[in-house]
Amino acid sequence: MFELTFLGTAASVPLPRRGLSSMIVSHDEHRFMVDCGEGTQRQLLTSGLGFRRLTTFLITHPHLDHFLGLAGIISTMAQLETSDKLCVYGGKATLDKIEDLLYRVVFRGVRPPMRIDLITIVAGQIIKGEDFNITAFPVRHRGPDCFGYVFQEHTRRPFLNEQATALGVPNGPERRNLVRGEAITLVDGRIIRPEDVMGELQRGIKLVITGDMGETENALRVSQEADVIVTEATYCDIDRDLARQHAHITAAEAARLARDANARNLLLTHISGRNTEKAISDEARAIFADSLVVRDYDNFRITREGMARFKLE
Repeated sequence: MFELTFLGTAASVPLPRRGLSSMIVSHDEHRFMVDCGEGTQRQLLTSGLGFRRLTTFLITHPHLDHFLGLAGIISTMAQLETSDKLCVYGGKATLDKIEDLLYRVVFRGVRPPMRIDLITIVAGQIIKGEDFNITAFPVRHRGPDCFGYVFQEHTRRPFLNEQATALGVPNGPERRNLVRGEAITLVDGRIIRPEDVMGELQRGIKLVITGDMGETENALRVSQEADVIVTEATYCDIDRDLARQHAHITAAEAARLARDANARNLLLTHISGRNTEKAISDEARAIFADSLVVRDYDNFRITREGMARFKLE
């Protein structure tokens, strides 16, 4: 299961009820912050999530509304000594600006109390986990080194607890060994093989976060059969010429991306004050019914059965 919490959903400048771009992606004990616009620290604390287990930041591109909040968050984490190591991933142009922000402003003349790794990414896998991988893919926006991210659970076969119990497999290391693909021998001499207690292969959950982008071609290639696509809806189609000028897509284009990728759900963020939430939603849903305009503090749990929406209190 992936859990997705939106901390900021506004485009370029904050709105009265929307902070600048940031979201938290959680999977079991892992937490990742994707983008960190100005004011994210307050949003993080207001959400109740806090700094616990937050050590990895994925930044989509080198625009201030997507990374300026790192100054406050990392400064506070340094004071509180919440972690001995932080990792910030981004393209070269992004990390050049973040390095200036951290070492010419936040820690100017002072050695940080924790290790901060600035990790330059290129297209391809950037994090390999035990249960899921994270892949970066290039998008076209204003300037170089703009990326989106794909969170992909590994394909797996579920362990059939009732079947194992019926066969007399005890709880404990025997079950763990079967999950690892190893046959076991019971005390009565029977041999139990993994295929005796493992179900059919299940594709892992796929979450795609595009960041800002001016076209959908690259995103379409990596978004096939996604459970959830998170992308921008800065403009409606009536302003598509303006969207082209600023290298953004419209709500209609986002919906066509989800439809053509055969995705299950579309979450729209990066909302400007130019259009109402209803106008954006109506435009997207006319093309892709499972479209939703998100708000700050919206929380989504994404499982194989579907997506559920919650509101953090």
